[in-house]
Amino acid sequence: MAEGEYEITGTVKGMKTGLVYLEKQSPMGMGAQAIDTVKIVDGKFEIKGKTTEPEIHYLQIDKVNGKVPFILEGGEIEITVDKDSLFKSKLKGTYSNEEFSKFNDESSKIQKKLQKSVMAFQMKNMAVMNEAQQKNDTVVMNTLRKEYDQIQKPITDYTFNYPKDHPKSFISVLILQMMSGNPKYEKDIQGIYNSLDPSLQKTKPGKAVKTNLDALKKSS
Repeated sequence: MAEGEYEITGTVKGMKTGLVYLEKQSPMGMGAQAIDTVKIVDGKFEIKGKTTEPEIHYLQIDKVNGKVPFILEGGEIEITVDKDSLFKSKLKGTYSNEEFSKFNDESSKIQKKLQKSVMAFQMKNMAVMNEAQQKNDTVVMNTLRKEYDQIQKPITDYTFNYPKDHPKSFISVLILQMMSGNPKYEKDIQGIYNSLDPSLQKTKPGKAVKTNLDALKKSS
């Protein structure tokens, strides 16, 4: 395969025929736009093309609600779509997609464990939160937010520690882009950015992080 060429082989469980749309985020984040359409034949489909750098794309299956996110990058990508539970779809083939699949699995496990605590927190504080918002009582709102952040700590820690251990995974540079908008992580970002694989630093999110870091240096 030439550099940047991709070949997606997909299987849609429980669906013999239909259409699959390959979509990318449209500029300015205004929804998604289809860039390719292929037919499902005997539950299988194939999409080929060329890309210049890794980027999040989506598969939209005709008449199925929701989309399957994956990383479109050069190489052979295998996607097994679970049309009844799209989040259970599996990605294989390229390093970043296998990492994305593992990341999603691990995040789901953590979220599941936190579910009870989150529900209990919401049940207990719903009325208080509504009242605080109506009165614009920032003290109460901040206290509740801190308490909620504490419950969410395991998933936040897992997400924001991920780039440190996965310098070659495209997910890392996306997480870093998310972190760079948060003052709490300002002092960590430069070090993590420096440890990223140079190929990730050259991607669109990589360049966005660099722009942010340069702006921070200027302002300080």
